[in-house]
Amino acid sequence: MADASPELRRVEDFQRAAEQSLSDTAWWYYGLGDGDNQTLRDNCDSFKRYRVLTRVLRDVTTVDTTVTVLGIKLDFPVAISPTAHHKMAHPDGELATARAAAASHTGMVLSPFANHSLEDVAAAAPDGTLWLSLVLFKNPERNKQLLQRAERAGFRAVFLTVDQPRFEYLKRPQWNRDKNKSTTFHSCPNVMFPDTPPYGSAEYRSHMYAALKQPMTWDDVTWVKKNTKLPVVLKGILSAEDAMEAVRRGVDGILVSNHGGRQLDGVPATIDVLPDIVSAVGDKAEVYLDGGVRTGTDV
Repeated sequence: MADASPELRRVEDFQRAAEQSLSDTAWWYYGLGDGDNQTLRDNCDSFKRYRVLTRVLRDVTTVDTTVTVLGIKLDFPVAISPTAHHKMAHPDGELATARAAAASHTGMVLSPFANHSLEDVAAAAPDGTLWLSLVLFKNPERNKQLLQRAERAGFRAVFLTVDQPRFEYLKRPQWNRDKNKSTTFHSCPNVMFPDTPPYGSAEYRSHMYAALKQPMTWDDVTWVKKNTKLPVVLKGILSAEDAMEAVRRGVDGILVSNHGGRQLDGVPATIDVLPDIVSAVGDKAEVYLDGGVRTGTDV
């Protein structure tokens, strides 16, 4: 008799399983974009407008899917972009995600709003490839502390988020109405400092909003480059003009991203702007993409 349990093979299989098993707050947080979800939908729909042009009569007995990212060899060209609050899905949170990435011989970008410290995540996957996603505080000493901690813990690069000028969501009615969200979200130790109010308190959100640097500028990119030994990747570039400026600022990589459609609804899908950015950058920096990838043919 065939196993009646559902097989989790495609991203959409995991999405259906998550919707059925997660709390409403967790599902809304993970699954919704900003505004009317136009960009979130377009990220996926845009891939369907492209076709794979095959070449035939090649010997494909041996297939090599390895790729090198910032000098590190990965087994295949898919890595994990930064997402927050993994504990809403599993008690082990980002520890489990890091272990899975290491077991698959690929990389993981750890969100600053992870539910585990970057040191604990590094310890959970000592042989893994970890990169740190960074948002900046107004206090430069806090930024230096995070960069130094990442270097000591063995992180291999910094992914600086540049597409979030304001740390708030514009239109999430279901999430905002939920009275139980304070018991669903967990603390984010990497952004907790001695003067930070208790996580989940009424003062916490206003404190964080005031403490984070809003908005960032190109001078902040230069500052990060000067204050870390790690390679620096800009996450959130969508235009060739910004990509060329990033290269002029000496970045090592560009992650073409629209924040999964969670920041500014109405911006283009990442796959649609990728060719212009790759052409603009040339061989001066590595270019990656997130958003909308759902199948092997998308990759």
